[in-house]
Amino acid sequence: MVRATRSGPYVCGIDAALDVVSGKWKGLILWELDAHGVRRFAELRRGLPGVSEKMLAQHLREMEADGLVHRKVYAEVPPRVEYSLTEHGRTLNQALGPLGAWGTERIRREGCEQRQPQPDTRSSLR
Repeated sequence: MVRATRSGPYVCGIDAALDVVSGKWKGLILWELDAHGVRRFAELRRGLPGVSEKMLAQHLREMEADGLVHRKVYAEVPPRVEYSLTEHGRTLNQALGPLGAWGTERIRREGCEQRQPQPDTRSSLR
């Protein structure tokens, strides 16, 4: 079930922004789609180790309802669905850039492990 988009009242701008990126996977979905452009569901799932199908589908539906993600369905057999960022999603991803830089510095400072991004196996097929 897709939750209704909250429309305030918000305490501040951060409250409004966190409303659409709350959840463990939404920021990573934004990053994955920004890094690779268009992704099919299975490609997103492979790029986000640990996410369940149910959670990925739920977050994608919420992000589509919030205007962050575009879902394109092709009338083919077997069905093909592709996800990409909307302009609104791209601007949110840019706004999260400083937060990502802060996180990268934290990883360095604390000596935390960092998962390396998986290579895009489709790039050789284009």
